[in-house]
Amino acid sequence: MADATAETWLTQEAFDRLTSELEHLSGEGRIEIARKIELAREEGDLKENGGYHAAKEEQGKIEARIRQLTALLRTAKVGNPPDDGVVEPGMVVTAKIAGEKSEFLVGNREIAGDSDLDVYSEQSPLGVAIIGHKQGDSVVYTAPNGKEITVELLKVKTYSF
Repeated sequence: MADATAETWLTQEAFDRLTSELEHLSGEGRIEIARKIELAREEGDLKENGGYHAAKEEQGKIEARIRQLTALLRTAKVGNPPDDGVVEPGMVVTAKIAGEKSEFLVGNREIAGDSDLDVYSEQSPLGVAIIGHKQGDSVVYTAPNGKEITVELLKVKTYSF
């Protein structure tokens, strides 16, 4: 399990977008769901009230997202890592993995936003294997299925949206 106190690298754009989402959910989002729950409650018997149960479930999801965003933003490191060819969170890596060329971002899924770019956490087996290595290096790591996989780092650059 990842260290809950670890820093998470975020672009300024991602930080601003997530901060805005947190403010909305903590304010308007909570007010809106409370209104939905109250309206559903007025419909009568709560045991058989699908609208009430759906609203309560939605409330749980909103509260979970608020907790997730609060923790993420509390430990966020905003800015760009140096473009020095060394793999670290916030870098886009082009690599040959088991012979297949792949491009992905190392870091948190929230950085990429709506991008189609694959994202691998720095705590994933692949992330752990390549962090600190640089363009041109080859590393071998053990995948979750037990197979040894060779990764050749072809290009490492700072992520930009």
